[in-house]
Amino acid sequence: MPGKRNKELNNEQLGYLKFSGKLEPKRKIFSNCIKAFITGGTICVIGQLVQVFFKTYFDFDEITAGNPTIAVLIIIAVILTGLGIYDHIAQWAGAGTAVPITGFANTIASASIEHRSEGYVLGVGANMFKLAGPVIAFGVFSAFVVAFVKIVLKELGVI
Repeated sequence: MPGKRNKELNNEQLGYLKFSGKLEPKRKIFSNCIKAFITGGTICVIGQLVQVFFKTYFDFDEITAGNPTIAVLIIIAVILTGLGIYDHIAQWAGAGTAVPITGFANTIASASIEHRSEGYVLGVGANMFKLAGPVIAFGVFSAFVVAFVKIVLKELGVI
């Protein structure tokens, strides 16, 4: 009944919705938000520590230290996904692991692992971007729109 509105439901369907609503477990929104905040914050702190490491020991500056930092976070996420650890962290933390770049790396790595038995081309290659593909497409489209708006505003003298 997901496509119907409550006005279009008959009495039996409305009764079922009311009954199932009573049995549905209540979500712990506050504790879930705290867990997500702690986990996402920890991932970001680890990223900041890696960036400071690159700036201190490899003589990177603020701008150039970003790319190797992201690469290290992606590698860590892929390794933890391969070992099955990232899924346990994500189960506990919820959206806290999905938001940073590590969540994106996890989606690609887990899809690759899941479909490896189908072969590298038709399994791994074809399926690893099923979930991540729309994210990439939306990101590219959003970047285009933002760049277009910036160019228009710059031509108008607003910025």
